[in-house]
Amino acid sequence: MRRVRYLALLCILATLPAGAADLRVLVTDQRGQPVADAVVGVLLPPGAKTPPPSPPRVHTINQVALTFVPYLEVLRPGDQVVFHNGDRTRHHVYSFSAAKSFEFMLSPGQSSTPLELERAGVIAVGCNIHDSMITYLYVSDAPWSARTAADGVATLGGVPAGSAYRVRAWQPRLRPGRAPSMQENVTIAEGTTKQLDFKLSLLPDSRRQPDRERARY
Repeated sequence: MRRVRYLALLCILATLPAGAADLRVLVTDQRGQPVADAVVGVLLPPGAKTPPPSPPRVHTINQVALTFVPYLEVLRPGDQVVFHNGDRTRHHVYSFSAAKSFEFMLSPGQSSTPLELERAGVIAVGCNIHDSMITYLYVSDAPWSARTAADGVATLGGVPAGSAYRVRAWQPRLRPGRAPSMQENVTIAEGTTKQLDFKLSLLPDSRRQPDRERARY
């Protein structure tokens, strides 16, 4: 009887989720400088069971001083995005990206209707009036994803320990057509913080170029 109970207990424990761990990722550029606004995603091994998705969220992209804020936003399929014009000039928000194409003409103080993003992918968004304005919507299919801060660090908490994960890093200033950087077979011990380093070769930041279209419309 004790043996039966012991085997039953083992079966129950086998069905419980693995203990959680943290993953700390540092992204630097070719000069060794920290890279902000890089997207880090943790992918499951092929054939592994995907955790249930989090509830959909509504994200807001503001337009302030002829700039999209934030420069990059991380979303999941099913999330929605709203564009708000906080400037005193009109903006013509648009995207021709394969993952989602749209356009909104926004007067000062106006917000767009919520836009649902159904597919994973990178959506580059611009303003048809002010050419230097750009933001990126990174719709991630990774179960765990995060954006790096000014120090180049992204921390992903609550990742189940033990699996051989694939971890990828992407940033808008990668050369066009360049695939995200990937590290394979990353394992994380329960109750620990795993450190990973990525080095990305990036193009200059085009946002530092002056905007010649500051006339009011």
